[in-house]
Amino acid sequence: MEVRPGYKQSEVGVLPNEWGVEAVGDAFEIRNQLRLPISQMVRERMTGQYPYYGPTGVQGWINEYRVEGEHALIGEDGDHFLKWRDQSMTLLVTGRFNVNNHAHIVKGTKNYTPWFYWFFANRDISSYLTRQGAGRYKLTKSTLQTLPCALPPLPEQRAIAAALSDVDALLQGLDRLIAKKHDLKQAAMQQLLTGQTRLPGFREEWQVKRLGDCVDIDPESLGSDTRLDFVFNYIALEDVDQGILRGFSEQVFAVAPSRARRKLKPNDVLVSTVRPNLQSHLLFNGNNDNWVCSTGFCVIRCRDGVSYPAYVFSQMFGAVVTKQIDALLTGSNYPAINSGDVRNLAIPFPHIEEQIAISAVLSDMDAELLSIETRRDKTLALKLGMMQELLTGRTRLVDPQGVTA
Repeated sequence: MEVRPGYKQSEVGVLPNEWGVEAVGDAFEIRNQLRLPISQMVRERMTGQYPYYGPTGVQGWINEYRVEGEHALIGEDGDHFLKWRDQSMTLLVTGRFNVNNHAHIVKGTKNYTPWFYWFFANRDISSYLTRQGAGRYKLTKSTLQTLPCALPPLPEQRAIAAALSDVDALLQGLDRLIAKKHDLKQAAMQQLLTGQTRLPGFREEWQVKRLGDCVDIDPESLGSDTRLDFVFNYIALEDVDQGILRGFSEQVFAVAPSRARRKLKPNDVLVSTVRPNLQSHLLFNGNNDNWVCSTGFCVIRCRDGVSYPAYVFSQMFGAVVTKQIDALLTGSNYPAINSGDVRNLAIPFPHIEEQIAISAVLSDMDAELLSIETRRDKTLALKLGMMQELLTGRTRLVDPQGVTA
């Protein structure tokens, strides 16, 4: 493979000429002598202010500390090594804390501690690991010492770590905002779907009604007279995740799954009757007549002027319905309900205009949440792209003479 000018081939890939490669044991200090292996039972008797870390995060809080300052942690054993694409293999910890014996403690002296954290965060090191039974892997101290690590000049290590830390802070801020907006929506649902808070202009009394009196349940199915060559889009239980249609498959009736029977129309509400506590429900927005879902769903079709699809769909996630479903599942050997159970759900219904108004408010909150989640996904993609560029030197933040670019 041809290497472009200014770059060289190394044991960790193509790097700038100014970068070196050293074993971790030569480039960093491993401070495992500071680890504090104590059991959970002992920790419970030592409750305090100092975090107690394992390889993937805080395991508890105790009243003493062994480690102080900025250190990077990388796991010694566990199955998380196989998740390196989606989960960081390293932690960066600052302050006073403790570490159990399942993580290595790494400190930069001549190199920058955050550089170790970022370089190994999403790096596949599986070829260096030893096995400890099925799915259990171990990174020994001696192996960690031999891991090759690319090393830019120290000013570039600092510049790259700072850039990645900035985008990471943005991600964390978006995560906090998403959690806050989600909590606000849950509170709004509790207030609006029970009538505890009324929207301006509405004063009519609400009525608690049996759902089956306000909607049609499982209104259409594919019968035995269906043409064998009938082609349709099929929604299985696993295709729906809390209001989101993750996928579907094209089926021909002659060879379709036996559960592929319930016909759908736009604005039908699909209620998962298998493990309904997972809330794999859907407000269907398909645009033709060739859609069918599994009999593992109960299909709700709202009646004009009586019930509004988005309102009924929101109620499936509200406390009124979830409490009833939880009661139905209590003591059962298999977590499932049936269409009759859905038909008998007691739901508070305001007048249709108020149902529509409530749905509009919740829809606006959903749109705001989706917008922030989309921004978060784009920021994550940006971070991963930056890591690919910066940690390999393909994009430089510092020129070869050490002057910031």
